[in-house]
Amino acid sequence: MKNLHDASPLTNDTIPPDVSVIVVNYNGRAHLDRCLSAMVRQDTAHELVVVDNGSDDGSLDLVRERYPMVRTLSLGRNVGFAAANNAGARAAKGRYLAFLNNDTEPDPRWLGVLRSGLDAGDGAGFATSRIVYMDARSVIDSAGDVLTRWGGAFKRGHGGPVAAVLEPREVFGACGAACLFRREVFEAVGGFDEDFFLVFEDVDLSYRAQLLGYRCFYVPDAVVAHAGSATLGRVNRTTVFYGQRNLEWLYVKNTPGPLLVATLPGHLVYVVAAATYYAAVGLLSPFISGKWAALRGLGGALRKRRSIQRRRRVSSRDVWRLLDRRWLVHKLREKRFDLGLARSV
Repeated sequence: MKNLHDASPLTNDTIPPDVSVIVVNYNGRAHLDRCLSAMVRQDTAHELVVVDNGSDDGSLDLVRERYPMVRTLSLGRNVGFAAANNAGARAAKGRYLAFLNNDTEPDPRWLGVLRSGLDAGDGAGFATSRIVYMDARSVIDSAGDVLTRWGGAFKRGHGGPVAAVLEPREVFGACGAACLFRREVFEAVGGFDEDFFLVFEDVDLSYRAQLLGYRCFYVPDAVVAHAGSATLGRVNRTTVFYGQRNLEWLYVKNTPGPLLVATLPGHLVYVVAAATYYAAVGLLSPFISGKWAALRGLGGALRKRRSIQRRRRVSSRDVWRLLDRRWLVHKLREKRFDLGLARSV
């Protein structure tokens, strides 16, 4: 069931790689060649691991034929983005773990610049990239993740000009499409929550890292072009279902008790606003299904919450400072931009 190609001229096989790059793939043959070709051109030595979620489009054949230096891990079925990344992390040998979407094209300097930015950040445990759109590279897809005080998550700078996010700075979280973790941080946090399957698994990982006192830095010179939700599509029933389910688990698991009490009324307002929006765009059914699934899985989320809050090293006040108070403007801009992209496809 599992097959690993261990020989890799990307690194010296006699020396353990310092950085491992993990690329999860599910029927991404159309994008994978561009991604791997860009990784071969990186100016920083690394190990490259492609984790395949049971693709049936010949993705693995492409990797093995054109990139024999790349390690492949075939899982045989679609276990989800979160579990596949965890499997890749377990197989990887590096002290640093980079996670990269298969529908991306990183700049040749991306990995080296991102690692330098992580090492330069005072107390940084993980770092995130400047992610731009493949077909509009002056437009930002993500400059890190933001979490609001009412429990909503969005991509910083999404849909805006690159010029607005050129300064390095500390941010709440790392976008899973192109980020870098110290291995000890990733393992201390416990990796991605595999129950999420996909959507917001990166925000959840970042939140748990922040609760343990690990800081995240945005490195604007680490540039990655992103096709943008090539596997899932931009706005569809699948993303709405998983997004709305996982958002509740994210909020319940990680929000410290005093903040949970203080923000619950606002969170409910946020849920009603989201329901109104999805009803208007014809996606109320997956929205309701997602919330119902979140409710049915609440017991598991509460069990995880006990462990997470018991291990928390930062105060509620510190967490409060990390959360953004402006949610309506950000979310409306993000949704308007995403709907425009969906209509243009």
